[in-house]
Formats: sequence, C-alpha cells, structure tokens
Amino acid sequence: MLTPNQIQDIVKQLFAEEQFIREPKALYEPVGYTLDLGGKRLRPTLLLAACDMFGGDWRQAKYAAIGIEVFHNFTLLHDDLMDKSPLRRGKETVYRRWNENTAILSGDTMFAMAYQYFIQQWHPNMEAILKTFVQTAIGVCDGQQYDMNFETQADVSIDEYMKMIELKTAVLLAGALKIGALYANAPQDDIEKLYNAGISIGLAFQLQDDLLDAYGDVKIFGKQTGTDIKDNKKTYLYLRALQIANAEQKHTLQTLFATTPQSPDKKIQTVLDIYRQTDIHTHVEKEIDRLFEQGQHQINEIGVDNSKKETILQMTNQLLGRNK
Repeated sequence: MLTPNQIQDIVKQLFAEEQFIREPKALYEPVGYTLDLGGKRLRPTLLLAACDMFGGDWRQAKYAAIGIEVFHNFTLLHDDLMDKSPLRRGKETVYRRWNENTAILSGDTMFAMAYQYFIQQWHPNMEAILKTFVQTAIGVCDGQQYDMNFETQADVSIDEYMKMIELKTAVLLAGALKIGALYANAPQDDIEKLYNAGISIGLAFQLQDDLLDAYGDVKIFGKQTGTDIKDNKKTYLYLRALQIANAEQKHTLQTLFATTPQSPDKKIQTVLDIYRQTDIHTHVEKEIDRLFEQGQHQINEIGVDNSKKETILQMTNQLLGRNK
C-alpha cells in the first residue's frame, strides 16, 4: 500500500513532467499559470489513493488524476471571474493578470484538456469512468448556478444550501474517489460507499472553507477573506445565524445581505460581530465534525482490510486539518 506522502510525491512528479504551455502561448500561458499555483492537489491524490486501496495500479489511473485536477482548476478559473475574486492561492487571478476574455477561453480549453487526459489511456471500465466524470462536471456546473441564484434569492434554506455545495464541491471529491475505485475494478457496493464518504467529507470541507472565508488569515488562506459577506453569499454561517439571531440581528443581517456598498469593510465587520454574538463558529464546527465522522464511518464500512483503508483515512484527516 502507498502512503499519503508517496501518493503526494507521485502526483507532484506527474505535474512536474507535464508540459501545459503550448502554442498559441496567449491561450496556454494562463493554463500553465493556473496549474503552477499548486494547491494541495486533493482530487488527484484521492483518486490514486482509491485506486491503490482496492489493489489497482496507480499507473493506469495517472492520466485521469491529471485530468481531474485540470478540470478542478478550470472551475476555479471561471469561478474567480464570476465572483470577481482578485486572489487565488495568494496570487493574482487569471482575469486580473490577463483579461476576462482570456480567462473564459483558457478555462474552456482546460475543460477540453481534462477530457483529453481521461481518454489518453484505455481501460476496460472506460465507459463508467467517463460517465462518472461527465456527471461530476455537470453537477459542478449545476451547483455553480444555484450558488449564483442564491445571491438574489430572498429565502434560502439550509437544506438548499447543503444541496448546492454538494453539487459545487462535494461531488468532485466523491467523483475522484469513485473514478479511482473504477480503475481498480472495485465491487459496486464498495464504490458507492466510497462515493458517499466523499460526499460527506466534501460537505465538511466546504463548510470549513466557509469558516475560513469569514475568519481566515489571507496569508494562509491564499485568497481574500470576507468575500462571501461582500458578495451576499448565503453560506451556512449566514443561514444558521438567521435561525439563532434575535429579531434585531436578523433584520440587520437581511438588510446587509441585500446591499452591495462600494466600501464593504463596515458591512463585513457588522456581520462578523453578529456571527460572534450568536457563536456561529461553534455551530459550524459541530456540523463539520458530524459530517466528517459520517464520512469516516462510511469508509470503515468498505469491505477491504482495515490496513488498506489507512491511507484514505489519513488523507481525509489531513484534508480537514485533523491529526490522526
């Protein structure tokens, strides 16, 4: 069995060996720039770890691992453009460094490149692998649309929000795990358990990201904090605060999330004050813990030796900053 460090080293090497900048350079330099920003490479490492857990050869899945990461970075590139985010992983976003048209076209190219990587190496389960990838990609786009809808939708429930982040974030983690398992010819029942675990862990991961947007350090977080509040994103923090807040706090929140001031600093600080008064941080942490434990339980239900689950369990702990 491969260790988390070994899988991370494999993924690092795979990306070091790939040449993403081609001609015309005006199209591909933003692609190389985006992929060189790095990040944790969570999705390709999870994909290879799932393959390894079921006794598969990671070399059969290596192009899919590259493809899933290229697709993920495409979604970030377009997401930054739609949200007008100035920073990604501490660096200028593509639309800011180049321009909006370049961000659109380079992003479109990355989507096509991702599919190209998937079909680069044939596998007996290729139909199921591609079907999973396509369903995942459509799910991410569905989630992005719901996210944009919620910015102007007056009433959003927590259930609606959780469904949105399941599509926008969790399905990509779960899809990566499922694809890795397919490369190893894993039993269908175990594949579904692993997929469901990916959904639970992915939801916990997004809620933690919501917390970091409100409370994180920009130097560590790698992007501006307070942007969800500035952009009127109805995150779990906001929706849970509405449930707990008194009438005055609720009115203030709803009023602020219906405005877009030129200078958002006062708005952000007022919302954070209400979050502090309602102890939202603790409420969100409890939900993260519940989802994380649910995901760990689902992994433990998979029908392979416990020793083979260890790498996946360690990686999901690392994903949410938990020591194991």
